[in-house]
Amino acid sequence: LSVDTMRRAGVGALYERFAKLKAKLLAEGLFESERKRALPQFPRRIGIVTSPAAAALRDVLTTLRRRAAHIDTIIYPTLVQGEAAAGQIVAALQRANARAECEVLLLCRGGGSFEDLWCFNEEAVARAIAASRIPVISGVGHETDFTIADFVADARAPTPTAAAQLASPDRAELLRGVEQFSHRLQRAARRSLENAMQTLDLMQRRLIHPRE
Repeated sequence: LSVDTMRRAGVGALYERFAKLKAKLLAEGLFESERKRALPQFPRRIGIVTSPAAAALRDVLTTLRRRAAHIDTIIYPTLVQGEAAAGQIVAALQRANARAECEVLLLCRGGGSFEDLWCFNEEAVARAIAASRIPVISGVGHETDFTIADFVADARAPTPTAAAQLASPDRAELLRGVEQFSHRLQRAARRSLENAMQTLDLMQRRLIHPRE
């Protein structure tokens, strides 16, 4: 048996491409934390780059409605699987940046095989994420799935639902915080008023008639 070349069976060839591109972009500094943008704390509008038919979109929208129903959402439709997906994802990211109507973008897709998620390992997609002026959160696959998009994005979420949680403040938690601040303000105002009353009483006792 004469062997000229050897590679892993199954996804071996794809994984080699993944490893080579990862090393290339790492050397260019695209994974460095210094170049990543901070996520907005209170976004008014969130963009979602995904397929309108994806189950992940329903999960994201449900999470956003539950956590922060006041935030507007805009969907930038694209394929998230197949040969044409990478080009459409790049176009959707560029369209979102050109329109500049969102403070943060979610790049989402549910779980799948390594081949199913391959469009998120394409160099063109990685460079479009890096070039985005709007912060990008990658929420692709399940918790154990990693793609090139995860490394380049400004933040990586283990699932699409987690990406929605990362992008939005929890309204219920914010209301609890406001209530706590209100109680603290009331206590502080009461203490200030009591101190002023004590000072006034003290000065009143020290005040004497001019004849005296």
